[in-house]
Amino acid sequence: MRKFIAIGDVHADFDTMWAALRAASCADAQGRPTPPVQAGLFQVVLIGDLVHPKNEREYARVAGLPRFNASDPDHLTLAAREQARQLDRLREYQLQAPHAVHILLGNHDDAVLHPRFVLGTSSGLKHVEFDPAHGGVPLPAHLHEWMSTFLRELRVGSAGGDLHFAHVSPLPAHTHYDDLFYADHSPKRWFVDAPDYVRMAGLQYGVYGHTQIQGGILLEDDHRFAMIDALQSREYLELMFDPASTDPVRAVRAVPF
Repeated sequence: MRKFIAIGDVHADFDTMWAALRAASCADAQGRPTPPVQAGLFQVVLIGDLVHPKNEREYARVAGLPRFNASDPDHLTLAAREQARQLDRLREYQLQAPHAVHILLGNHDDAVLHPRFVLGTSSGLKHVEFDPAHGGVPLPAHLHEWMSTFLRELRVGSAGGDLHFAHVSPLPAHTHYDDLFYADHSPKRWFVDAPDYVRMAGLQYGVYGHTQIQGGILLEDDHRFAMIDALQSREYLELMFDPASTDPVRAVRAVPF
């Protein structure tokens, strides 16, 4: 029996991410993996989108400014440096328990690694702090190398993967963030329009992020999946998994912290 602790999209809110890891007994006060994580009994999954604060207020907090101006290269540099500092800390955490700490590649992470698209918010805020072509600074080389190892999906269990984690959905097309991905509405709508995708993929259970859920984590019991982009609601997902059982997903719950 193993316990999976899955945390939704971070979007540079690393303080809340660390609070979740501490609450789940996955990180100690110094940000190191706890003994259950080191032993592999606890498996940590970060669902992706580590970077890019969600709004100007969050950018100001990250950059340590009273107000954030996305057109000011100095402001972009401050936002990029603080995110890089926090990514370094998370990198050290994962390197101490790579067998038990899994980080998925979100579309915002991919946009930092391969700045082909300028991502933004509905309010017009552009995420360009790591894009030198738009006034930002490049991601440090060692972080670029590390983030390039992030998984596009994590499958656990039998050959087909009884338990599935991905940033967006169970669809393979949703693990590649190209122009078709951004032109398609299904990455934000699949769990409403086609919730049978998890069963159609032959999965026992799926855990996904990408779409912010109001009111906390969404547990879809009938269709056997969870939508966990709810870090802002201070919740993480806890899942007990027994690979020796015919029904390996033993319990799933949203945990407030």
